[in-house]
Parts: sequence; structure tokens; C-alpha cells
Amino acid sequence: MSVTQQQVLDCLSKVTSPRGVALTNANVLSAISVSDGKVFFSINVEASEARAWENVRAQAEAAVRAIPGVTAAMIALTAERKPGAAAPAPHRPAQGVPPVASHRPPHSPASPMSRQSEIPGVAAVIAVASGKGGVGKSTTALNLALGLRDLGLRVGLLDADIYGPSVPRLTGIREKPELNDDKKMIPIARFGLAIMSIGFLVAEDTAMIWRGPMVMSAITQMLRDVVWGTLDILVVDMPPGTGDAQLTLAQNVPLKGAIIISTPQDLSLIDARRGLAMFKKVNVPVLGIVENMSYFQCPHCGTRSDIFGHGGARHEAERLAVPFLGEIPLHMSIRATSDSGTPVVESEPDGPHAAIYRAIGANVRDQLKGVIAAA
Repeated sequence: MSVTQQQVLDCLSKVTSPRGVALTNANVLSAISVSDGKVFFSINVEASEARAWENVRAQAEAAVRAIPGVTAAMIALTAERKPGAAAPAPHRPAQGVPPVASHRPPHSPASPMSRQSEIPGVAAVIAVASGKGGVGKSTTALNLALGLRDLGLRVGLLDADIYGPSVPRLTGIREKPELNDDKKMIPIARFGLAIMSIGFLVAEDTAMIWRGPMVMSAITQMLRDVVWGTLDILVVDMPPGTGDAQLTLAQNVPLKGAIIISTPQDLSLIDARRGLAMFKKVNVPVLGIVENMSYFQCPHCGTRSDIFGHGGARHEAERLAVPFLGEIPLHMSIRATSDSGTPVVESEPDGPHAAIYRAIGANVRDQLKGVIAAA
């Protein structure tokens, strides 16, 4: 059954806002996107009213999910302060009353990290990140996941690149995830991996023009509303940069580590430093740096060319005292297998490139051995 935007509006008209009017008359709804049973929109309110509206957001999401034909609903609460509005004033004690010293622990309820909780059945969640786009992060994340699989681990892959999901193309997956009886999404099994991507829920050419809170809501749902099963490692392919998606992931689950992907080029290394610094600030261990597109070796004459320079990521890892995980060459077979949806570790398992990814995976596995064994 095809779901229409009007059906969603009719459903939301039965949800009452804190102001006592129907949600559809409260002038807070963004444009509603409906595609193949997937519904996306946000509720935009003032920051001072956000707490009162959270229950409304939950009611709206439950109501939309109950519409026949809806397979997934992603509804975010966007809270913004009016231009010129002051932030809430801190509490000040009455005159003559001494201030009470704060003995709040590092992960107290007021700390963003206090919201962290493990994903049931998942021993370790690791992030594959980069400071900028175009460095081959998604290709590396997928082949790394396959390398870990070849080492005998149970592995999942979450494509959290909200703005440009690449995993559907890299894996050749075209089908949509199904829901279980609890309305949770079942990851798609391919190549022995449990795979989930925002790209499974929207058309490939859809422009993901989302505010920060919608990004945060989407990341949270793909972590918590997916039946991941029992995994040793969940590899998360992050969007480039150091924004809402990275912070949401770090605040949502206790990440066991992050891997930074960079090319040897100085410009890429500058951004890689930012990514590494961000993970350190939120107390996420850095498992190491990978130098992608490290060199090009001519398939005809065998001549090696350092197109983007060489060794920059290794030197950066040494300078920052983090592990250097390995070099991946710029090679036509890696590009071609990625474009065709048959990643090189899967399609050429005995080749030299698959061996490189497995070696990187072995380094990562060894660093997480204690975590996996404990789980």
C-alpha cells in the first residue's frame, strides 16, 4: 500500500501540541518526505520549549508508524534559539548564601556522555572517519569489514554518512530492509556482513538537506532501531568532518576506537589531524591511521608513482604517537570492484589488495582482542 503525504498530515492532525492545538496547525512542521513507505520530517520549535515538545515528537512518531504501509519513520525535534535571545541564565545563590561546590562525576546526567549505552549483542563499535571527503573512506570501511570477517569475526557495517551514503552502491544492494514484529529494521545480509545504510531508505539521487538534530535522530535510530544480532565488531562508516554525526555517535555508544583515513597529501593530513583531535577530545581511543591512495603502480610497466606524495600519514602517525595501520595503493581493481558492487576483498580474495585490508583488520582485531573476549 502506497503511503501519501495527506495520510501523514491526517494522522498528525490528531496529535495535540503543548499549545493545545493540532500539530498540523501549530506551524512547526517541516516539509514531509514520503518515499516507499519511509516518512521523514522535523518538528521545529524554540529552544526554550524543547523539553515540552519531546513527548509530542514521540507521539507523532508512534502515530506515523501506525499508518498502514509505513515501514520506517524518522522524526526529529529541531530546537533553535531566536536571533538575539539570550541563553538561560545560570542559577545564582541568594545573597549571603555560599555557592554549593559541584561534585558531579565525569559522566553525570548533565554530561552528554552520560547517555552512552552499549548496543545489545555488539561487543565493539568502531568508527572509520576522515577529516574531509574524497579520500576513499567508505571503500576502506567496507573492505576493512570484509577483512575482519575473513579473520573469523562476526561483523556488521553501518553506513552513517547521512549526506552521501555510498554503501548501497559499493555493495550492490538495492532492496529495502524489512521490519520485525517490534517494528525494528533488520539489516541486510551481504558478503557475510550485517549491513544498514540510510541509503537503503531513500532514493540514490535524493538530496539529504537535514538540520543537525535530524542528523542526530537518524544516527540514533540506525544504532538503536536495528536488530544487529550478535556481532564482534560493528564498523561505522562516518560522514567526513567533525560535526553532529561524529558527536552523536560518541555520545550514544561507548566507541571502542576510531580509524582515521587520509591520503599522503598535506591538505588531507591537515583535516585528518582535526578528526583525530576530535576523537581524543571525546575520549575515544584512536586505533590508527590508514594511508589510502598511497601510491600508483602502473599495471603495464610496473613503474611506481607517488601521485599524492608518499609516507605523509605514516609520519603523522609517528608524530602523534598513534599506530600506523598500513598503506593502500591507488589501483584500478579497487575502483572497478567498488563501482560494480563487488568489493575487492570479496571478488579477489587471494589478491594483494585483499591481503592489505586483512592485515589492517588483524591490527585492529589485536587492539580490540580484550574487548571482544570479554563480551
